[in-house]
Amino acid sequence: MLSFETIYNFEPIVVFTNPSDATDARLSFERERMGERIRTRLINQGSMPVRIHEIVFGDFEHHLPGQTKIYGEGFTHISLTAGTIANPEDVGNYTDRDHYKLPAKEGATTVYWMLLLSPPDGGHLLLGFCTAFNYACKFHLTNEKIQIVLECEDISIDPGETWYLEDFVFLTGSDRAEILDRFADYLREGFRPDVLPDKPPTGWCSWYCFGPGVTAENVRSNLDFISKNLSQLKYIQIDDGYQAAIGDWLESGRAFGGNIKQVISEIRERGFEPAIWVAPFVAQEDSRLFREHPDWFVKDEAGNPLRSDRVTFGGWSSGPWYALDGTHPAVQSHFIKLFNTLRFEWGIKYFKLDACFWGAMHGCRRWDPKSTRIRAYRMGMRAIQRGSDWTFLLAGNHPLWPSMGIFQANRTSNDIGRSWDSFSETARQNLMRSWMNGKVWWNDPDCVVLTGDLTEDEFRFHTSAVYATGGSILSGDDLPTLSPDKLNILRKLLPPTGRAAKFTDDSLQLGKIDFGDRKMVCLFNWTDHPKKLSAPLEHPSRLKDFWTEEDLGEHKTSIELELPPHSARILECRSE
Repeated sequence: MLSFETIYNFEPIVVFTNPSDATDARLSFERERMGERIRTRLINQGSMPVRIHEIVFGDFEHHLPGQTKIYGEGFTHISLTAGTIANPEDVGNYTDRDHYKLPAKEGATTVYWMLLLSPPDGGHLLLGFCTAFNYACKFHLTNEKIQIVLECEDISIDPGETWYLEDFVFLTGSDRAEILDRFADYLREGFRPDVLPDKPPTGWCSWYCFGPGVTAENVRSNLDFISKNLSQLKYIQIDDGYQAAIGDWLESGRAFGGNIKQVISEIRERGFEPAIWVAPFVAQEDSRLFREHPDWFVKDEAGNPLRSDRVTFGGWSSGPWYALDGTHPAVQSHFIKLFNTLRFEWGIKYFKLDACFWGAMHGCRRWDPKSTRIRAYRMGMRAIQRGSDWTFLLAGNHPLWPSMGIFQANRTSNDIGRSWDSFSETARQNLMRSWMNGKVWWNDPDCVVLTGDLTEDEFRFHTSAVYATGGSILSGDDLPTLSPDKLNILRKLLPPTGRAAKFTDDSLQLGKIDFGDRKMVCLFNWTDHPKKLSAPLEHPSRLKDFWTEEDLGEHKTSIELELPPHSARILECRSE
């Protein structure tokens, strides 16, 4: 069985870019034990620089049965792995392997940053990195072995140079929620995020009702409705579609039908906060930014700007995109100037930053040849922080761990869609990551949508899942078209609680939220058939349905309910 000692005593293996370098290289590792954490340094004690492809941080047999459940993170927030060792399962369709074309080891399941293992006979083992300042860290899992790898990207370590690798923890415990809480504390200690706002944000987003065709009038009509009917929605977020081109964020597109800066001013004048969507690391080929500054973008082997679709997904609109180089001093100056303008001249205090993955794109050359893609991404993001005066940043389509300590909020799922498949997929991604909420950032489960061809049970499932995340509440509907009943459902979610449900296991059928004076029990039926679900009660309690406020009477030790297919219940429990 895996143990801390097994990992700590493993001598890391250097995989050289040029295998012949292994003969003369004089590299040494130093390891420091810090409780449950391992800190590792690599030192070049030789007289010549050597290029390193990767470092094998650990490689051992795990002696776990194939039925062991797994939870492995993705490089980005839209990728996640569940299932078992013998039968791993992608949670969502946009995987690191197929969508972003990240290299994966043949015959193994590759996950990033952390791996939680839950054997069938009980207990949990968590292997995870609690920093991500320089290296992409991944786990290759097979039926027999676990290999832990840090990508070094063929970068050279010079004589006398020391590389500080990412901090690693190995945790064990009998309670799944407790072990994830402990890991979140290590992440908080490792990344040292800024103090979070007291509560997750609330607002309205244009994307899920108008998409890239959003107009100034669309924004104004919803602003007017919100000011009269839903004043708790603080941020009015103008999403993709307002700009002249991907990359030209200060210029209004013709189709928007108005001056974006003027619309933002109107939002402030009505007493609300403007929020805006920006994809800072990318530009389309015919943008002013790319035409005027092609030297700012990452390069191919010939030294030309690299089309992103040659190595990864090329972008969802106006592609293929080109990626800005976060190590380039001129790019950092550009970010500072751009976000300083948006923050102080336009008055924006909330930025939804999308397509951040391209800031850490693989398979390219950068201005600084000593910088990994993780370091390049964080250098670019630090410039954005400075330019925006450390205001509220929401991460989207981003490398997950390298974004910690920078963003105040984090998208934890793929985009929501108006279908049961999307409701269930995004709910699973969000609830599997609910342990992050309020620790390293506020989780953003994506928008609440209350329109579309779904059943009332399915809408109840969706809104209950959003509630259980404890994260941001943003509406994604054209609000003037909502019925009074739908508006009341939205009002029930406001303000967000800031506290996420803790689930007993990865079935995500039973979660509990402790508010001190009351507890909330969250029940989810993910199946296509009716299902009886029961919840134990710590004390005799009086129960009430959160959504309908129906009094469910007194219960001493437990409650059992039959839930229709694709449905959920949230119960308020108060001790007698």
